[in-house]
Amino acid sequence: MAEEKIRGLAWQYGDDIDTDQIIPARYCNTFDPEYLADYAMAGIDLGFAQRVAQGDIIVAGRNFGCGSSREVAPLALKAAGVGAIVAHSFARIFYRNAVNIGLLIMVCPAASEMIDTGEELIIDKAGGTIHSLTSGKAFRCDEFPAFIQEIVDSGGMVKYVQKRLAKNKEQVNKS
Repeated sequence: MAEEKIRGLAWQYGDDIDTDQIIPARYCNTFDPEYLADYAMAGIDLGFAQRVAQGDIIVAGRNFGCGSSREVAPLALKAAGVGAIVAHSFARIFYRNAVNIGLLIMVCPAASEMIDTGEELIIDKAGGTIHSLTSGKAFRCDEFPAFIQEIVDSGGMVKYVQKRLAKNKEQVNKS
């Protein structure tokens, strides 16, 4: 089972952060996570990839991940160490691509408006809450449907399917 809590610093970004800002097209000639990690957020925050720490949390406004269906955008963020993304809302294709690779994304309008860059946050995945250790504020987020939470907790769609197939094989062997 995946970690139940994520702790990191907030990186606040605004509305309509598109996939070209998350990972500019000139770096999208590979699916190598290590390469992509070096250019995460390069379209809006050059040097983000060198400053972000494992588990840090992107906090954004409306429509995060809009633009193209660039599958490598959430992959670049996850590989750079981003532990979760909290936003007022997500572009649908980005949302699905993030779930598919097991990157935690949370819809939380109040948090997106009230958390500033540099705040220390703890996300309780099981409780669906975000706590700012800096401000003392707490936020309740929209819940995932159970099957989506299981995909994220498994580490993404591929690992989820592998786990389900192994479980089915085990059941067949028992009968």
